[in-house]
Amino acid sequence: MPSTPANTLPTIIAPGMTAPDFTIDTQGRDPWSLAAALKKSDVVLCFFPFAFTGVCGVEMECLSKEMLRWEQAGAAPVGVSCDSSPALNAWADRDGITATMLSDIHRDVCTAYGLHWVEMNVAHRGTVIIGQSDTGTGVVRWSQAREPRDGMDIEQVLEALA
Repeated sequence: MPSTPANTLPTIIAPGMTAPDFTIDTQGRDPWSLAAALKKSDVVLCFFPFAFTGVCGVEMECLSKEMLRWEQAGAAPVGVSCDSSPALNAWADRDGITATMLSDIHRDVCTAYGLHWVEMNVAHRGTVIIGQSDTGTGVVRWSQAREPRDGMDIEQVLEALA
């Protein structure tokens, strides 16, 4: 797979595409399934590169502190990174992160969604809103890749959910 030059964003999965289904572990090592989550609400996948870092911490804090707003919008946000479950769990404990975080330790999910940052071998920063189609499969409703320094704009994501 060709690498993405440092000054360009990856080609993220596009709205209208079928969302690749997956099951990976949460920070607590519990299995989390996209298909099961979609039966309850839309899902907002918030990909981030590194636990224990500034912009990533602000994003995960936003997921945790704004949970009522996410629920009112009919969505369940989850963080996705290539960090291990124990690392994500330690970060959640240290910083009081209550949002679900998923460990994409094998890079399968970030690769399937077009957000594998090859040079760093981590997830690139991006957000993907997934809804359930009439047939019950996940469909991408909105997606955005961002530079590593650019955190998620919750108002923009909530607007895309409306």
